Amino acid sequence: MKLVRSIPKSFQCDQGCVLTIGNFDGVHRGHQEVVRGLVSHAKELNLPANLMTFFPTPQEYFRGREAATRLTSLITRYFYLKDSGIDTLIALPFNRLLAETSAEDFILEYIVKGLNTRFLMAGDDFRFGADRRGDYKMLKSFGLEYGYQLTRCTTVEEAGDRISSTRIRQALKNGDLDLAKQLLGRRYEIIGRVCRGDQRGRTWGFPTLNLPFKHNPPMLGVFAVKVEINRQMVDGVANLGTRPTIDGVKMLLEVHLFNFNQDIYGQRVRIQFIKRIRDEQRFETFDALKQQIVADCKEAQIIHKSE
Repeated sequence: MKLVRSIPKSFQCDQGCVLTIGNFDGVHRGHQEVVRGLVSHAKELNLPANLMTFFPTPQEYFRGREAATRLTSLITRYFYLKDSGIDTLIALPFNRLLAETSAEDFILEYIVKGLNTRFLMAGDDFRFGADRRGDYKMLKSFGLEYGYQLTRCTTVEEAGDRISSTRIRQALKNGDLDLAKQLLGRRYEIIGRVCRGDQRGRTWGFPTLNLPFKHNPPMLGVFAVKVEINRQMVDGVANLGTRPTIDGVKMLLEVHLFNFNQDIYGQRVRIQFIKRIRDEQRFETFDALKQQIVADCKEAQIIHKSE
């Protein structure tokens, strides 16, 4: 699967493509069903399957820090989609130019001229273009004029309610990792590269893997986790937050692994969240924090043994 950040003139195929558009944050079970439909239609029509998304999301562009927390980074979405059968992931930068593009021009410039779309999948609630004027009805009208077929994306439900990124964010915020797992179709996880930290945990006897954040995660706290490193799964405990006892400023994911002692700086790891242990909190002394870390490690090991 190719990843592109624009639609160059050389990208268009004479025969056209099958396309779907959306944020796909989380790539949850509902998204996975849409992707299966996209790939199936592409095979039937013998056309490439393309998925268009935006990064940052329109909500992040307009609302900044007030936007909904992000479930997945762009690179994480790429990893989840790369073996799905999609030919190209088109991640358009959502900027002022795109924000001010009218709905009509978006259809003409991106869907019709840019990609020569022959078959388009969209949700009933899909809104696009300046002032969110574009909708399913407009897409259908333009499809009749410009020769692309339009179909609705399939809605997937769990326990009688629609699966959505919003519902998953709420489950994570509530600490309900089991519900999040049901909605995602896998455990909630964070994928990133290990960076060097301040080495404080190492001096305390609890060395950690550190993954910085450029955005706010959907949940905070201390968790039992499993980490995939070089195709090996390792049990551990993680703190996701701002470390209020240390500085309380920088958002960071710190993971202490059990029975592991390798240098993996710069490597990409996948951190799966198993169960929430407690809230992140500020301690009056470093000794009190160290005592709590010992207790967290014991609790995490009990959780792992019960898995």
